[in-house]
Amino acid sequence: MRDERKMTAGRRDFLRKVGIGTVGAGATLAAPLIAPAQADSETDDEKRKARYKETDHVKAYYRVNRYPG
Repeated sequence: MRDERKMTAGRRDFLRKVGIGTVGAGATLAAPLIAPAQADSETDDEKRKARYKETDHVKAYYRVNRYPG
């Protein structure tokens, strides 16, 4: 019985340490990836312009998939 308890406790300790190490490594790796926020560079006219263009390949997609045209 004592051997089983020691083995179980050993596994639990191992898993705890692995979990803590993984969280610490993830935080260390994610820190340099965070970039400072940048202001929007579009003017008001650029923000309001039409962005969707129904080109030939878009029309073909609608036709093939039987979307109403």
